[in-house]
Amino acid sequence: MTTNDTSTPFPSTPRRTLGTASPLTVSALGLGCMGMSEFYGTGQEADGIATIQRALDLGVSFLDTADMYGPFTNERLVGKAVAGRRDKVVLATKFGNERAEDGTRLGINGRPDYVRAAAEASLQRLGVDHIDLYYQHRVDKTVPIEETVGAMAELVTAGKVRHLGLSEASVDTIRRAHAVHPITALQTEYSLFTRHVEDEILPTLRELGIGLVPYSPLGRGILTGAITSADDLEAGDSRRTPYFPRFQGEALEANLALVGKIREIAAAHSVTPGQLALAWVLAQGDDVVPIPGTKRVRYLEENVGALGVDLTADDLAAIESAVPRDAVVGERYGDLSSIDA
Repeated sequence: MTTNDTSTPFPSTPRRTLGTASPLTVSALGLGCMGMSEFYGTGQEADGIATIQRALDLGVSFLDTADMYGPFTNERLVGKAVAGRRDKVVLATKFGNERAEDGTRLGINGRPDYVRAAAEASLQRLGVDHIDLYYQHRVDKTVPIEETVGAMAELVTAGKVRHLGLSEASVDTIRRAHAVHPITALQTEYSLFTRHVEDEILPTLRELGIGLVPYSPLGRGILTGAITSADDLEAGDSRRTPYFPRFQGEALEANLALVGKIREIAAAHSVTPGQLALAWVLAQGDDVVPIPGTKRVRYLEENVGALGVDLTADDLAAIESAVPRDAVVGERYGDLSSIDA
């Protein structure tokens, strides 16, 4: 394992290309912006904007948001942060998890008319004339994927969207969608703690020439080593609820024991647990671009440090031995009904 100094901005942050039929070149590490507005405790808009602007300074230019984050406030925050720097940014946003202004969840919506309306609203909130990568956030099982992607393809033809993506889609859905219009990337959960994509999804993506964008590559923060008990999470943090079983009771204790093993390996190589965990994801292929989320500059800078960690085959074997696939306790969500399977 080797590391590089990341205390100064990267003049040439590594880049990777998502997709082959509709390729999109992005920074090798992205930034998930969700937590700046909702779900992981309280956040301040000023802190979020500062974090995004620092990311751009470091060459981390692949930003991920969604209309449902806030709801709607996260897209506005991202729009403010990139104002005047649009040409330096690859913007990804999502539609499909429909919410009202008061936050009420209205369900999953993949109807073509909603696709068009959602895109127009996102463009306005972001303050841009096009979206670089537009994802269906969750698959609407009541609407044929061909109809949803057909509407998304119309947005490409109109110049309002450049590339299309899916999130948490099954192999069958991916194939059917890709037959309508080239899919550039699939966004789904992938980390040392969540490896289901390795079985069928990742081989399918590589067969079709679709990139993988892992969200929660740090296991929703647990792999950073910063969480030692549920008390480390704010009262309003969604990870304290049964919706995230891995953070509950005995499951959390068992999972923290696994993090302890990662901590030991990281310490032996003078990196943080989070950097080691991110470097593992980055090592899974040049078509893999993780988007760790944070609302603080210092954690962003720590995450960027993972780009300077080169893992050997022996390092990878040691990490996977420390955290076997079946060792993690608890489902990734308490309710998996919205996940396409």
